[in-house]
Amino acid sequence: MTQVNNPLHGIKLEDLLTDLVDHYGWEELGSRIDIRCFNHDPSIKSSLKFLRKTQWARDKVEYLYLKMHKLPLPAPRDYDAETKAPKPQRSKEPLPEANAKIWGK
Repeated sequence: MTQVNNPLHGIKLEDLLTDLVDHYGWEELGSRIDIRCFNHDPSIKSSLKFLRKTQWARDKVEYLYLKMHKLPLPAPRDYDAETKAPKPQRSKEPLPEANAKIWGK
């Protein structure tokens, strides 16, 4: 399967991150993308570990990389809609008789 429309195809995450660090430096990178692995004792290794398991952070890093190289940018993702489950509906059943005395019904 080819990824003709994916400008990141064939670019390793480590190479992408190294390129960003070389271009911006850790301090600027941490101010642009406020994540702990960029702001507190940053390293490529710790950042890769975090980015591989945290999709929203990885998306921000990839977006910045694409922007830096003036490549086509993807549409922003709505992480709240993906992670929020619908609220369960409360039943409209009457209270049991045992609780009727407590609630005055």
